[in-house]
Amino acid sequence: RNLGIGYRPSELIGLDVNIVKHREAIDTITNATIEIPGIRALFLSGSHANGMADEYSDIDFVMVANNGATDAISEIWHTAVSETGKIVLWWDRLTVPVLINAITEDWTRTDIIILKPDQMGSQTQSSLKPLFDHDNIYEKLAETSKIAEPNLPKFKYQIEEFIRILGLLHLAAGREEYINGVLGVFHLRNLLVDLLIEETNAPNRGGVLHLNRLITEDQKTLITSLPPAIPNRESMISAHLAYAKVYLPRARARAKHLGLE
Repeated sequence: RNLGIGYRPSELIGLDVNIVKHREAIDTITNATIEIPGIRALFLSGSHANGMADEYSDIDFVMVANNGATDAISEIWHTAVSETGKIVLWWDRLTVPVLINAITEDWTRTDIIILKPDQMGSQTQSSLKPLFDHDNIYEKLAETSKIAEPNLPKFKYQIEEFIRILGLLHLAAGREEYINGVLGVFHLRNLLVDLLIEETNAPNRGGVLHLNRLITEDQKTLITSLPPAIPNRESMISAHLAYAKVYLPRARARAKHLGLE
């Protein structure tokens, strides 16, 4: 049977049931929006655009609408997503004025960024897959992004933040704040993971749940060898010191490589 604009039945043979479900949702949403006046284009972005989607991926869209992210467009999008399943979570431009997040009852997650035509300058062909494009917007985009330079202010902040958190260890120990000590280890771990990702300079970083493809096997072995966060004095202290022993030399080496003092 014809599943719509984006996919032929032959393309779905042998695929995981969730991937098939995602593609059916994409077709349903495409068909629900393609003829709406004022909506000029709809693209896939994220992992469904770059070919790295799996059965656990969310579905990311970029829409081009003449008037941008209006209440009317939001209502149209709500109707389109509702055709794929009952919506159980709807975040309408709460954190970013052009972003709508939705989850349906089967836990299909969709995110859409809604832009005006003149706001597409930062998008690239390599990051998008057209579903429909009435004005040939895609052809006018740059093929790929320029290689991003290292963000030195951010890296400097991360190093200082690691040292700041490490410096609170004596406070947590003195006050016997072992639960807060667990949170400290959690923050140190996140900063170490950020550093490891920067070392690999991996492209297509995706969301927060895509760590496996961003770090090397040696890095995975390293981070899994570090002690867990346990809310008692001895474990809290040993974990902080273990993360410091790993993080600080690597941060120092990278800072030297980047010319950061």
